[in-house]
Order: sequence, then structure tokens, then C-alpha cells
Amino acid sequence: MVCSQEHLHTGGGDILDLEINRPWEFHSAFPCRTVLIPLMTSGTAFWIINFLQRLGFEMAFNYSYLLLVLPRLIITLLSFLLDYTVHQVAPVWACNPWKALVLLAMSPVTLVFYTRTFGNAVEGVLFALLLLLIKPGNSNPESNSTNSKDHHFIGLVLTVGFFNRPTFLCFALAPLIYWAAQRGSRGSCASHTMLILTLMKTVPSVVLLSGLFVLADTIYYTGHWPLSVTGRESFIKQLMKNTILTPINFLHYNMNPENLAQHGVHPRITHIAVNGFMLFGLCHLFAVSSAFKMLRTLIWSKCNPDKSHYERPPQQASLLLMFYFVPLMSLSFFKHQEPRFLIPLIVPLVLLVSNYNSAMKTKCVIVLFNVTGALFFGCLHQAGLIPSLIHIQQTVQPKFTSSNMSCHHTVLFTHTYMPPLYLLNLKKGQTSVDIIDLAGCNKDLMCQKLRGLQEELSLRNTQVLGRKYHLRAVFPGSITTVIKSCGLAYKDEVLFTPHLSMEDPPKMCDLLSGNLESHLSLHVIEVDVGTTMG
Repeated sequence: MVCSQEHLHTGGGDILDLEINRPWEFHSAFPCRTVLIPLMTSGTAFWIINFLQRLGFEMAFNYSYLLLVLPRLIITLLSFLLDYTVHQVAPVWACNPWKALVLLAMSPVTLVFYTRTFGNAVEGVLFALLLLLIKPGNSNPESNSTNSKDHHFIGLVLTVGFFNRPTFLCFALAPLIYWAAQRGSRGSCASHTMLILTLMKTVPSVVLLSGLFVLADTIYYTGHWPLSVTGRESFIKQLMKNTILTPINFLHYNMNPENLAQHGVHPRITHIAVNGFMLFGLCHLFAVSSAFKMLRTLIWSKCNPDKSHYERPPQQASLLLMFYFVPLMSLSFFKHQEPRFLIPLIVPLVLLVSNYNSAMKTKCVIVLFNVTGALFFGCLHQAGLIPSLIHIQQTVQPKFTSSNMSCHHTVLFTHTYMPPLYLLNLKKGQTSVDIIDLAGCNKDLMCQKLRGLQEELSLRNTQVLGRKYHLRAVFPGSITTVIKSCGLAYKDEVLFTPHLSMEDPPKMCDLLSGNLESHLSLHVIEVDVGTTMG
């Protein structure tokens, strides 16, 4: 499934009236994501900043670091639901709670991805909450007064998860079937009938909350109520024409192979063979090994019912394996597979691995992997982008001077992630700063664009009086030679170290050439718009 990177910042443009690069999922022409989740997460932080601004704390609003940290703090606070879930469900599923909590706390997935404003992090929190609601203790027949409401809460979690990311159904499938089977086993009807009847109990809360999401999305993306357009059309036609169903749009977009090809197509084994190891290391290997052992035991018992050479795994371990591999294999049917799609699986994985009695060497390998992963994902990969934006924000903000000269800044990004423009603290409709994102364009197009901008702005500097035009380029050190080959003269260069772009990794020979800092940095240069190199 396709999704933008750190995307829950739509509220920054709506609440703080800032310039943002709105992700494709939130475009009103074909909206694929609900707006309520960003407003409830990052939006909470932006409302706090807006409140501080109204009280006169201007520095709180102008400070880019605050715009960055507060939304992440909201997600970090939500992530503690993972710790609570692990602590509560571990004893019920015969797991070691403290060992599971340690594995969770030291995982790079928790330290990096659950402190960022990813929709996948919200999906992981909801998955953990679902596991908490369906834990075996909640199916105790003697606690009917408590269980009479659990299907309502489960329905609410399902709805929020589905509207946040429709892939949540892949994660919810196995826990839902387990919960319904546990509840249905207390009845006297046929098991399949009770299973369906139990699942149907969630329908009222699902329908009610879905209506709220659809209404909010329709008002936000169209600017009017679903039935506010009058005419000769029938009631049903008006409803179908004006109603925004973001999950349906999301699925429709991702079912089109041409759309997936724009974001990258991967082999269907990428999740289990690459992404699982990249995120979870040896823990993923333990899970795969346990799954093979369980399959071997099941096959052996079917072929040799009178022999018990292989010991059956405990029921709790089998359930945790289902909670881990059913979502993983379901997501593998989609050809666009990014590692972050798997981060909700951290809870069942640490519960499963907590019962392993690992040798000291294995524990050392796990610790080394976690430290390396946290440093790579949290401190190295695309790490220079945010500091460069804060630097650019301080540069392009208008300053009060005695002269009447005004400035216009054009900032070009290339071969980086899409820059979150809200950190530049630019008001909507401003005309003093232009941001151009070339993404991963080829050398010829990049040089052509840079030369064209240099010539255009140089011409403006000679023709427009009272206004000075500036051009800056932001790029990783791995393409420094390409930028130099464009024949540009520049008068200022700032390096932000460390920075590594795995989309354009530096060549090993360049790293060994001695200029390590340049290749592991993000470069911000100010192009001289008056001259070019001969």
C-alpha cells in the first residue's frame, strides 16, 4: 500500500495557516485519507501552538523546532499504550512481561518509528489496543457485565483503524476471529453461526462512527454537507455524488498497478525476506523459525497420527504466531512493500520472543542490532533534512532593516525526502519564498532546472528594482560531483552532518577517498545568480 512519509501534518496548514506540501492522499480531487486522524494527533499539537500564539507567545509559533517536536510528542505519548498492552497481556498469554517490555523498549522500531508522525504508528497503537481488548481474560464467562461493552470498543477501534489506514483490517483479522471464537464458544448454537453473530455485535458502533468519519471528510474535502446540493437529482444520487469515502478511494488507488508503479514495485517476498529482518533482526528470525517448527509439527501429526515425535507448541505461542504472520502475509499480496508497513507487528513479536531462552551471544547480537538500527534510522538516514529546514527558515524569514530592499528566495531540493514545508513557518499565500522539489530526477533534468533558474533570477536582479533574488540548492553529498558538473558558481555552502540517503548512497570508493564528511552530509549552497563558471 502506498503512503507518503511523515504525513500527519495536514493540520499545520489548516490550523496555523502555514504553507505545506499537502501529500497526495489529502488532495480534495481524490482524497484517500481521513482528515480526522491528523487533526486528533498532530492537530492537537498545532492547536496548542495556536493557543500560545493567541496569548502573545510569538516565539512559540515562530520556532521551527517546536513545530517539529510537539506533534512527535503526541505520537510518543500514544506509543506508551504499547507498553501497557504488553504488560497486561503477557501473563495471560504465558509470556515473560519484563523481558517483553525490555525488547519493546530497546527496539529501533519503538525508538524511531513510534516517535514520528507516521500513520503506521497510529495503526500500531490501535492494533495494540485491539490485542488488549481481545485478551483471553476478557472472555471470562463470569464477567458478563464487563464483556457486554467490549464489542462496542472493538467496533470503535476497527473503525478508527480502517479510516486511518484500510490495511488495518489485515492486522485485525486474526485477533477478531480469535475473539469471536472465544465468545461464541460459550453459546449452544453452531460455532460458525455464533462466530458471525458475535462479529455482528460490532456493527452498530462501526456504522455510527463510520458515519461521523464520512461526514467530517465530506465537509472538509467538499466544503459542504453531503445533502446540501439541491436539484432534481434523487436522494440516492445526491448522496453518492457528494459523499467522500476515503477508505474506498484508498483501496481503489492501490489496486491500480500503474499507481503502484509510480511509488515502487517490490517482489511479494520483500516483507518476509527483507523488511522483517531490517526492522526486527533476530526477533523476526525467531518468529520465522517458530512458524516452520509449528508447520512441521502439524504436517507430521497429520501424516503420523499415532506418533508424537514432535512436541506441539503451546496454544498461546500458536496464537501469537497467527497475530504476527497473518498481517505479514496479507500485506505481502500488495506489490508496494515498505518496511514501515510492518511496525504494528512489534507487540505480538516481542511477546512471542520473550519466552526464548537465548544464549549470551544471541542477546549481544540483539543489543548490537538494536543500537545499530536506532542510530541508522534515527540519526543517520535523511538526518540532515530537518536541521537544513530550520537553517533555511532562519535565512528566508523577512528581517526588519533600514533599507527598502526586499528579498525573494527560491529553494530547490533534490534527491531528498519531500521536505515538510510547515517547518519553514511560511504563511499561506506568501510570495517571498518558492520551494521546488525535484525528488530523484536525473542529472540532465537537474542541471537544466538549476541553470534555468540561475539565468531567470539573474535577469530579474537586473530588471526588478528594490528586490533581491536568491537561489539555494539542497542535495546529499553523494551527488556533489553531479552538481559541480552543472557549471554553477556558488558563494556559500553549509553542511549538515550526518546525512545518508539510501536512495542515493555514496560509493564505497568515495567514502575511502578521505572526504568522508562531504559524502555523509546534506549540502545547502547559495547559487550565485549573477555569474556562471566558464
